[in-house]
Amino acid sequence: MTVVRIPTPLRPYAENQKEVSAGGDTVAAALEHLAARFPALRPHLFDGDGRLRSYVNVFVNDQDIRGLQGEATPVSPTDRLMIVPSIAGGGEPGPLSRVDHAALRTNQAVIIGSLIGAYVADAPWLVLLVGLLMLRGSARRSTAFAAVYAALRNASLLRPDVLSDHPEPHRFAQFVGGIVLTASAVAFAAGAATIGWILSAVVVALAALNLFVGVCVGCALYYWLARLHLPGFSKSPPPGTRPGRRPAG
Repeated sequence: MTVVRIPTPLRPYAENQKEVSAGGDTVAAALEHLAARFPALRPHLFDGDGRLRSYVNVFVNDQDIRGLQGEATPVSPTDRLMIVPSIAGGGEPGPLSRVDHAALRTNQAVIIGSLIGAYVADAPWLVLLVGLLMLRGSARRSTAFAAVYAALRNASLLRPDVLSDHPEPHRFAQFVGGIVLTASAVAFAAGAATIGWILSAVVVALAALNLFVGVCVGCALYYWLARLHLPGFSKSPPPGTRPGRRPAG
């Protein structure tokens, strides 16, 4: 039996279960078995002709079946299926990726600590350094302090927390934070230290909100811009997730 991950919006049709087992040696057979077991789920997976609905994305071990053999992709008892329905509104949801939120939280914690340290030590140069690292991380499609997270993970001090999510909003949020800190550095250079520290405090507050509450304001801004169909903003929030909130595990 193959384990199938049921997304939050579809769980009411599967007896509110998060994961279930389904038989069959292909994706199609497993989904058919799943629909037979939970009849209320069938119309949400298949259309009237028995075809998988276009807005239902299926992954086998984190790989989109569209890049494999489609519904004919073989599965075994050691495989995991994940159903990801798209939602209306905003841009095209597209397939979700696997995003390590432990790396994001580490990034936020280091940013907060560095900026507080900069204020205590009266070191505006550190504010500029953090901002530049954030901008570089966004350009490289990584977190600013990926090396710190890697070191902590290798030392078994942190464990990955991989969730189905879009990485683009998080990169955008980091980019916005980098821009604000760069503006803060410009304020320091212009002799407006108060403005510089206020801008730094804004970044600290937003990072803390993300770290401790699970609300990413920059991500929410990304999704709002996507609803305006602005170029470069093409994703909608993961199914069952409010814009800017951390996806359910």
